[in-house]
Amino acid sequence: MHYKKVRHTFVTVEDILPLFVESVGYNPQEQDFRRDEGYPYYHWLQTVEGQGRFSFNGQEYILSEGRGVLLKPYTPHSYSVSKGKWSTVYVTFGGASVGTILDSLKLNFSTLYTEMDQSQFITIIMEMLKIIEEGSEFSKLELSNSLYTFLINLRKYGQKNNQPSLSHFYDKIRPIVEWLETVYAEEIGLQDMANHLNVSSQYLNRLFQDTFSVSPYSFLIQLRIRKAKEIIVQNQEIPLKNIAYLVGFNDVSNFVATYKKIEELLLKNTETFKKMKTPSVPF
Repeated sequence: MHYKKVRHTFVTVEDILPLFVESVGYNPQEQDFRRDEGYPYYHWLQTVEGQGRFSFNGQEYILSEGRGVLLKPYTPHSYSVSKGKWSTVYVTFGGASVGTILDSLKLNFSTLYTEMDQSQFITIIMEMLKIIEEGSEFSKLELSNSLYTFLINLRKYGQKNNQPSLSHFYDKIRPIVEWLETVYAEEIGLQDMANHLNVSSQYLNRLFQDTFSVSPYSFLIQLRIRKAKEIIVQNQEIPLKNIAYLVGFNDVSNFVATYKKIEELLLKNTETFKKMKTPSVPF
């Protein structure tokens, strides 16, 4: 941890990276600040120690340890020390594809994050400062990679306004996912899945939507297509009708149409990420 104020700002990277760090820093003692016009880049601010008051969108929040705030560009805001020492870390960022990336991660809005694992998020920002200090010729690319990791973790573990995190939902849904991995080729309906988890079909559907943004049936279809890909890679001589049967499709034409549809959707969703690492997807 730095014990003195440090800030690094970068320029002339907008036209070459889909996601870039505009500034990153650590402030051991925040001061009162007001931006009526907002900031021209996405802005993350997180408390390391103490607490402050942070206002945006007509609401005031206490930004204590374990809390951070993400703001969209040009969001008017102000903040002030609540009491005693208030130290923070922050990162501002942009990029040619930043909007698309944040849309995909469901992070493209200004909001407060609560009950966060301090070390996990602060560590990434401190690693960014270390990358800069080491002065690598690839530092901007490394910072872009670190920023992407930060956003992925924010999607997985961040709790918006005291709401459960994505990892919380996945812990609940894990048993049904593991079960589907073994029985995906069988005739399975929504009620079968709900019965296995001992919940209502309505609750199961909401759980899948909150975790994967798809229905339970769509998740099953995507899983079957992923298994079909694995079979094709292992043995390209197997007839399509056999592959369709092995992964749970009774009709080869339906299998082929579904395969093409999911492949087209995958290509569309990953086009903007072709210049950088992306996480695995469920199909």
